[in-house]
Amino acid sequence: MTASAAVLRCSWANSDPLMTQYHDTEWGKPIRDSRLLWETLMLEGFQAGLSWRTILTRREGFRAAFQNFDPAVVAKFGPDDVERLMGDAGIIRARAKIEATIGGARAYLAMQDEGLSFSDFAWGFTGGKPIRGDGVALPAETPLSQEISKALKKRGFKFVGPVIVYAWMQAVGLVDDHAKGCFCRKR
Repeated sequence: MTASAAVLRCSWANSDPLMTQYHDTEWGKPIRDSRLLWETLMLEGFQAGLSWRTILTRREGFRAAFQNFDPAVVAKFGPDDVERLMGDAGIIRARAKIEATIGGARAYLAMQDEGLSFSDFAWGFTGGKPIRGDGVALPAETPLSQEISKALKKRGFKFVGPVIVYAWMQAVGLVDDHAKGCFCRKR
């Protein structure tokens, strides 16, 4: 953890202004909106093998390409849409990740059809409250991320391995992994 403008943050948040802004305004804040939880999970899948900064710089491109991550719209994407997206320089052009996002939209809608919101599904694993990390260790995955990963895969989601799921859990506030002393840990 280092000081930036006399504010203590998680050390990774001091690498550049984009990461600082993301840390200060988004990362770790509990998200209860089902659509935004799903969008973030899909973006975490695109991040696999890349830096989160790469995804942040292209997030608006992703939102445009995937119709603001509206699951009802994305679920209807077909082969022509996949080809269109493969030519879109505003996103990560990985066919498997694009197809996983379309499949993820269908899985999301299937959950809705069962009467289960994506938010209730996600927060059900934590009893509705964020899990507070110790502020020191930053595991790549946990037994809980393994459990959620299995549950997501069972429902048809792809690119939701336990490491991706744990990064998602941190991003959407299911777990608070802000470092000890970070000003965001107190919120």
